Amino acid sequence: MTTEEIVKQAEVFLLDMDGTIYFDETPIGDMSSTLAALRVAGKRLVYFTNNSSKTPDEYEKKLKRIGLWGEGDLVYTSAMATIEYLQTFHGGKSVYLVATDAVKAEFSAAGIALTEEKPDVCVLAYDTSLTFEKLKKINKYIVEGALYIATHPDDVCPSKDVFPPDVGSFIALLKVSSGKTPDVICGKPYTVMGDCIKRRMRVAGDKVVMVGDRLHTDIRFGVNNGFHTLLVLSGETKAEALAASPDRPEGVLPSLNDAARFL
Repeated sequence: MTTEEIVKQAEVFLLDMDGTIYFDETPIGDMSSTLAALRVAGKRLVYFTNNSSKTPDEYEKKLKRIGLWGEGDLVYTSAMATIEYLQTFHGGKSVYLVATDAVKAEFSAAGIALTEEKPDVCVLAYDTSLTFEKLKKINKYIVEGALYIATHPDDVCPSKDVFPPDVGSFIALLKVSSGKTPDVICGKPYTVMGDCIKRRMRVAGDKVVMVGDRLHTDIRFGVNNGFHTLLVLSGETKAEALAASPDRPEGVLPSLNDAARFL
């Protein structure tokens, strides 16, 4: 399928955020107009991120602040996918959650039974308030046999400056200390998050396109879940890296703004 065919036929656009639609607080090009054109063409837009340090409300406020939010849009995070996974497969189980206070409140509001002692399940999210005490506790509980879930596998988080460590770096640390790796990872490029979004949007995989700037998360995720894939070269991946990568997108655009010409 050509890039033009993908843009025209897809009903749901899963949009990675940093490097795809904005950098920090700055939209990429005339992104507001591009997203508006997609909505007018009947596309449903899902701001789709592995970053589990913020809640959907926090992301929505940011997107409104920088002029990218529109009626009918949705935010979906790896933390949301993890909540759905717990509700579906481990309902009623106690959970020790390493996360920010806002994300902890999100889990609690969804009915997840959070505990600080003797959990059935440990969940490792992107905790920007991480402490040694939290690391010590999750290390102890997973060594003692608790099910170990990570929200996503990214080693670093995008930044204008030096990239800070993300959940993948925490996973590597805990592997050294505990000898354990996660039993389940929910976010991109794995299938838990893909299954969740298909159920939520009530759409078949061939009507979904994953748009992102990272080959090993965004594009691999799309392939793993049977979605169409569009790589944008506005962020992390450049043409040279694409040529050397085993992850092959169906379509490549300089930026998402270039999709507007196909509508």
